[in-house]
Amino acid sequence: MNTDCTKTIYEFQSLNTRKVVGTFDGGKITSDAGGILLREVENHCGIIRQFSQCFKDYRNPNLIEHTVDELVAQRVYGLVLGYEDLNDHDTLRMDPLLATLVGKVDPTGSNRVREEDRGKPLAGKSTLNRLELTSPDHKKVDRYKKIVLDWDAVNELFVNLFVQAHSQAPERVVLDLDATDDPLHGQQEGRFFHGYYKEYCYLPLYIFCGEFLLCARLREASMDAAQGSVEEVARIVEGLRAVWPDVEIAVRGDSGFCREDLMVWCETNDVHFILGVAKNPRLVKRIEKPMKKAAKRYAASGKASREFADFRYKTLKTWSRKRRVIGKAEYLPKGSNPRFVVTSYSRTDYEARQLYEEEYCARGEMENRIKEQQLYLFADRTSTHQMHSNQVRLWFSSVAYALMQAFRRLGLVGTEMAKAQCHTIRLKLLKLGAQVRISVRRVVLSMASGWPYQELFDRIYWNLKHGMPLRI
Repeated sequence: MNTDCTKTIYEFQSLNTRKVVGTFDGGKITSDAGGILLREVENHCGIIRQFSQCFKDYRNPNLIEHTVDELVAQRVYGLVLGYEDLNDHDTLRMDPLLATLVGKVDPTGSNRVREEDRGKPLAGKSTLNRLELTSPDHKKVDRYKKIVLDWDAVNELFVNLFVQAHSQAPERVVLDLDATDDPLHGQQEGRFFHGYYKEYCYLPLYIFCGEFLLCARLREASMDAAQGSVEEVARIVEGLRAVWPDVEIAVRGDSGFCREDLMVWCETNDVHFILGVAKNPRLVKRIEKPMKKAAKRYAASGKASREFADFRYKTLKTWSRKRRVIGKAEYLPKGSNPRFVVTSYSRTDYEARQLYEEEYCARGEMENRIKEQQLYLFADRTSTHQMHSNQVRLWFSSVAYALMQAFRRLGLVGTEMAKAQCHTIRLKLLKLGAQVRISVRRVVLSMASGWPYQELFDRIYWNLKHGMPLRI
């Protein structure tokens, strides 16, 4: 017969004449009640469900307590809610709110097969790591780690999610390319010391279109920043044109992507490009007159001044033809600041200033999206020994980003947080205290009555329930 243990009472500093005491007897309480809104987003978009379909499950179905759909959902929701490590799930596996998000029929875990698992509706870290550690070439006959990710299916997934988010074809799609450092602090496979970043790291390639993530490819830092970009762009363009054959597509990137093979591919396949060009003495000489003019204006006004030059240019060895180059002759308090851009657009499409200031400089927004994913959705948690499993971790973070981006696009539209970053959304909207009561017929969330964002919650709820039809 079980007996009730005497609960510890914690006495704190008194409040005037009132004692302040605490006990752990509040029942099932969660700090992530706002995550229930994410489940509504998933209902609209099916982002997690489509990602889970990229896995092949070779486990014996008679021995399964956690389906692949549930395991993937648990991992993605955990990342969105701020739990970056698999170790966190040894505690989270008891959370009835997370079990509700995942879709567990029994969110209390009272019907688990093993007695020691009862009260723990979700999977622990040892089960979840099968999603990440399994090699992509594992076969059904292999004894261990029988959940295998289809990499080709994941590549298609992000393009499909982008297409599904549009009710009609856009007039123009701009693919922003960038590479960034992913610092390493162990002996991971493929580690390399990068001279520019001055650290051991990976060098992942990202491709965005606006806020939509289309590619997150983990690479060794020993390679050129543009390596593999032609193959990734070709794959994405093929997927987009299969649905939108007439859409205008442009590729945009900094000077790290100004490579002959990428420009030739774009010219051959009717894709425009706007790429930075590393400055050199020949280019600087071409903008001497505009630079002198900018310096003269700066001397007269004391304010930064810029002029533009528009000319045809070909490198001595690497370019196969002359191309249009825009030169920015800018003079700042610290002196001259020349910059150059090469483009396939003609002068009738964009004049020089417009192309540089409105088109090329807009690529800076992509850097905010990369920082958002790396800092707040833990894309840099690539700490496993093998590179293939670190790539899977990067994709889990990417799916978490896609879910948050959909929440921003569908739930926060028309609100003061429509442009908020992931960590702000998590802190203000998802970290919401609530008591969870579970009966045979209902799961009731009694949310904190003093929460300051109740009106915003109501607006988001209305947007998700009534604002748009189901996409898929």
